[in-house]
Amino acid sequence: MPEAYIVAAVRTAGGRKGGRLSGWHPADLAAQVIDATVARAKAPPDAIDDVIMGCVSQIGEQGFNVARNAVLSSCLPESVPGTSVDRQCGSSQQAIHFAAQAVQSGAMDVVIAAGAESMSRVPMGLSVTMPQKQGFGFYVSPGMAARYPNVEFSQFLGAEMMARKYDLSKDEMDAFALVSHSRAIAATQAGAFHNEIVPVQIRRAPSAAPAGEPVTESTDDLHTIDEGIRFDASLEGIRNVKLLAEGGRVTAATASQVCDGAAAVMIVNERGLKTLGVTPLARIHHMSVMGHDPVIMLEAPLPATVNALSKAGMKIGDIDLFEINEAFAPVPLAWLKVTGADPAGLNVHGGAISLGHPLGASGAKLMTTLVHALHRHGKRYGLQTMCEGGGMANVTIVERL
Repeated sequence: MPEAYIVAAVRTAGGRKGGRLSGWHPADLAAQVIDATVARAKAPPDAIDDVIMGCVSQIGEQGFNVARNAVLSSCLPESVPGTSVDRQCGSSQQAIHFAAQAVQSGAMDVVIAAGAESMSRVPMGLSVTMPQKQGFGFYVSPGMAARYPNVEFSQFLGAEMMARKYDLSKDEMDAFALVSHSRAIAATQAGAFHNEIVPVQIRRAPSAAPAGEPVTESTDDLHTIDEGIRFDASLEGIRNVKLLAEGGRVTAATASQVCDGAAAVMIVNERGLKTLGVTPLARIHHMSVMGHDPVIMLEAPLPATVNALSKAGMKIGDIDLFEINEAFAPVPLAWLKVTGADPAGLNVHGGAISLGHPLGASGAKLMTTLVHALHRHGKRYGLQTMCEGGGMANVTIVERL
């Protein structure tokens, strides 16, 4: 089978809700990373066959095919199409899969897989709650309700279910959150993100400007450091954060941070390599996706990883680095218990608890970090997976080249 190669991978630094990226229209923010992949690969803009972009809340500024709108906001010519993907939190990881499948089939040679989400401008769940409030119904159909009677589909409830099922204490999860911040701090201070972060202008939404500061849309300063990292993080501080539910175990400190961000990965086949004359960063070794229990919802990465390794003819010990999205601390901790992976290889530069989780952008964001981490640490194989709304998980294995 023809190969799929990653030749460029970039991301913005994460922005807090109402923070340094909140003034960016999501299509314009996505255009920044699209342009950066084109520049990194030194690709002629008209050589791009398609842009496939993940986005979860496809409404408002992220509606009407945000991928095409990002293309029209970028350096790419009008002839380059774009399409938007929603596989919930795995949306841009699925975009990577679709891009890889396109170039492997030979139907396309050069594809950009991207993701964008402005959780400041398009709040999480808006695409569900707004139509419901306006009398246009709810996503749970009568057939779905009959299959899952009296069920509240909730990632927050799923996180608590995961913690109890895998006997994960609040203390364990608090300690994991501190590790996430500590690794993100170390990576930032060591310049580990330098090659993957695209500096973009700081733009605050006017209503988000801190009290006392002039209300401005933008400054000349560049956003280059993930805004969610708590450089003063301490175990005591994390332990004192209020529980999300009475009697529960998960807190805001052990959950991913609401985040604005965008990421993009350029994927090509052998013809694409020759056309661009570029050296690949990595080869996509395996791709799969699995559906699982939509009630506990967040558990799918566990069986999906086991299934992916079996399909790839690999063992967990063959993988050097892992990017397991830290949607909630119970997910990577339960994943470690089930897979037996070495914790030292898990989210080595921090994860969503410290760096933020910009929903539809996270798949491409994690892949960007994984590819660059493999090069930085001189490792060969990396595996990425993440929990997704509806009880699904994508798994991608890449080989550094």
